[in-house]
Amino acid sequence: MKKIDFLTISGIVFGLGLVLWGILMGSPLSAFFDLPGIMITMGGSFGALLVNFQMEQVRQVIKVTMQVFFDKKEDVTSLSRLFVRLAQKARREGLLALEDELEEIDDPFLRNGLQMVIDGFEPDSIRDIMETEIHTLIQRHQLGQNLYRSWGALTPAFGMIGTLIGLVQMLSALDDPDAIGAGMAVALLTTFYGALAANLIFNPIAGKLAIRSDAEVSRKEAIIDAVLALQAGVNPRILQEKLKAYLPPQEREMLGDGRTIPEGERAASEEVMV
Repeated sequence: MKKIDFLTISGIVFGLGLVLWGILMGSPLSAFFDLPGIMITMGGSFGALLVNFQMEQVRQVIKVTMQVFFDKKEDVTSLSRLFVRLAQKARREGLLALEDELEEIDDPFLRNGLQMVIDGFEPDSIRDIMETEIHTLIQRHQLGQNLYRSWGALTPAFGMIGTLIGLVQMLSALDDPDAIGAGMAVALLTTFYGALAANLIFNPIAGKLAIRSDAEVSRKEAIIDAVLALQAGVNPRILQEKLKAYLPPQEREMLGDGRTIPEGERAASEEVMV
């Protein structure tokens, strides 16, 4: 289930708020607003993105960007509980009995892996198919990261272009004091806009996308190991220990004290070991 990532939103709002507060401490906010400077910095950098990437790639990135503002919890602990239950059922009733569980599984990656086990695919084929899907997932995620890293590099560059434009305008109108002020504003503010957008928005978004991608890939790798262990008939307790490697230390302790497998299920698991 996806939830709004208030940390990302709060970080952007907090950073912008402190910048605005610092501005208002020394001057009116209007002194830092320059429409030509915004057009040069943001419009120019976005135009360069369209040159660097294909339109279809830009459209795909819009979907990837939603991962920044909506946090989908990659809960390996719940995954462990699910596979322990599936392993117990498979050892009691056989792998074909797992087909009844497919409709209750929302994750397409997990459901597809279990379907291949039920259909009798070879373990090497299952791993190859599922790892290929992970590889394509990483490529899609890297596209979003690369786009925002590129945008983060382009905005300061176009800020410097705006600075050069402003200096040219200022130097070409030294006899007109009003024109000098406008040229100086463009010269300074475009650099400010570029640095702010790159370091508060675009580069941090690329970093957050990388973190989310690593978490999703780790969960899918855990699913592959669990699916193949399930097919091999690994004991539920051993399967639980195998999945603990994907958990942070505090969640491993929860699995280690027996709370993951209820007493009745734990007894059934020990019974099938005999």
